[in-house]
Amino acid sequence: MTAAQGLARLEEGSRAATLRYPSKGVRPVSPAASYRHLFGLTGPIYIVVAFLARLPLAMSQMGVLLLVAHTTGSFGAGGACAGALAVANAIGAPVLGAASDRFGQRPVVLLQSWASALGLALVVVAAESGVAWVWAAMASAFAGLLMPQAGPLARVRWRPIIGARSRGIQSGRLIDTAFSYEGSADEASFVLGPAIVGSIAALLEPGVGIGTAAVLLVVFGTWFAVHPTARLRTANAGPSGSGRLLTPALAVLGLAQFVIGNIFGSVQTGTTVIATAAGHEGLAGLVQALLGVGSVVAGISMAALPARIGYVTRWRVTAIGLFVLATPLLLIHSLATLAPALVLLGCCVAPYMITTFTLGEQLTPPSRTGAAMTLLAAATGLGYASGAAVAGRLADLGGETPAFAVTVTAGALAAVLAAVAGRLLRDAHAATVTPAASLPAGEHA
Repeated sequence: MTAAQGLARLEEGSRAATLRYPSKGVRPVSPAASYRHLFGLTGPIYIVVAFLARLPLAMSQMGVLLLVAHTTGSFGAGGACAGALAVANAIGAPVLGAASDRFGQRPVVLLQSWASALGLALVVVAAESGVAWVWAAMASAFAGLLMPQAGPLARVRWRPIIGARSRGIQSGRLIDTAFSYEGSADEASFVLGPAIVGSIAALLEPGVGIGTAAVLLVVFGTWFAVHPTARLRTANAGPSGSGRLLTPALAVLGLAQFVIGNIFGSVQTGTTVIATAAGHEGLAGLVQALLGVGSVVAGISMAALPARIGYVTRWRVTAIGLFVLATPLLLIHSLATLAPALVLLGCCVAPYMITTFTLGEQLTPPSRTGAAMTLLAAATGLGYASGAAVAGRLADLGGETPAFAVTVTAGALAAVLAAVAGRLLRDAHAATVTPAASLPAGEHA
């Protein structure tokens, strides 16, 4: 048996044990101990690198919007360029995620990082040179198409890392902790990214913010690509295209992520409308960031949930929470009342996303998890663009309340989808865990 085959078998055993018996016979471990053990598997440098590698994606959309709007004097042109980047990324991410499953993350992410950095540099050149903004839009689409999705790809690495390196602690608890951390890290990056690029634009020039994102791609995207953890994933990649990717269960999870993307886009629009009406446009990003604050705290706390609370149950509860906590937005017309409402709404955002990504990882063949994780991320991006566009149109007609109505509608759709499709996911989970036998009594998703 080769080392790669041994590692693959170890990871498969870890995967099966995690799904079948998440807590049986093992003394519970505190969340703090789980996080310490998890980060000890890779060392703190990897945690920092993987976080900084995801910042360019969070910075680029806002950065392109600010740069093109600044150079053309048109928010419409800026929005079109930012939209081109987002849509292209949603198209390219699953394709390149599938390529990482086939060829390994190292060569694919390395190529993405340098090519996308070049694309961002071309955006600056096109915007600053005075040519028609459509050239900036084309450069934005090129950069977005190749932009690496470091967050989803980092999720893919955790199971082989845990399977190969963990000793003496529940693998199921560690994997839950890993996905809790990754969900919180994504939220933190999408809070910090726009804040960083906005601050740079205010203090220096918008082009400097895009340049900073390009430098981060080259440095930390490359570092993330060549880190030894990428090799662990390659060893378990399996035959190209082995296993079915597009299943009804993954389609449901993709729709779930599209819905949460709608919430992100519509909240941003509604917040901007209120801030603009109050004469404090500059506060819109900071107030919107409060959604991420509540989300990060709740996401980190997910590691404390007992294993007996199944993933489908978590999904249903958090989906209902999104609807319930979004509804008060219809009555809000000031930044003072919006701020605490967004913190509370955020408490269901990361737990919802953590659960959908965890289910997606568990219900996908190990050789296709890169494609699955990036597909779910792409669905989120498409939902964001859709929510922002619809809410923006409604806001033009009636202000913040119609914009937030999109948020509430998305919350309602999340609750309905979880109620209707929960059985499908539970059955898919059971079939994945025990293809030839039923689950033991009391064991369920």
